Amino acid sequence: MLPRIRIRPLQWVSYLEPVRLEDASAAQLEAMKVTPSSTRISPYVRTLAHDPESYRARTELFNAIMYAKDGIPRAERELGALAASVVNGCRYCAMIHGRRLAELMKSDAVITALWHGRPNLLSAREQAIWAFSCALSRTPPAATGAHVSALRRAGLSDGDILDLIHVIAIFGWANRLMHPLGHAVPAGAGS
Repeated sequence: MLPRIRIRPLQWVSYLEPVRLEDASAAQLEAMKVTPSSTRISPYVRTLAHDPESYRARTELFNAIMYAKDGIPRAERELGALAASVVNGCRYCAMIHGRRLAELMKSDAVITALWHGRPNLLSAREQAIWAFSCALSRTPPAATGAHVSALRRAGLSDGDILDLIHVIAIFGWANRLMHPLGHAVPAGAGS
């Protein structure tokens, strides 16, 4: 049995001054309403809100991909997001989506296996999703027909595979958008 891990919280610190809610324009406030978070408007959101039109378009696309009611289950979308974020070196997104995956699965077994470099301990379906997501996230992409065949053998339909590709692609973009705008630090450490 592998030692369990604990995903420690990180915070994201912007290099630009995030929009202060009390100073936000009507357009910025309106754009931030499409944020799916039920807890707060993060510094990342408030940084992107400097350009409310592009923020709104980005977030509506993100929401359509990550929170779709049909297609692959949300936990599998989070597994794809986690893989892309790990490959892309985005510690903050990896932490967020690793925690969401564990919450959705009501278990940290998958995260623990991946942390210890043991994807072979995942289900065949999870292994196929992880391998494909990692391969497609590499630059240049390393995904092959063998990866797609493994996804099909694991029970994913063509529509499911397209859903997964959308997740991986949006995180290729999101991770690279976060990197020049700020950095992750341990929660409570400030900048």
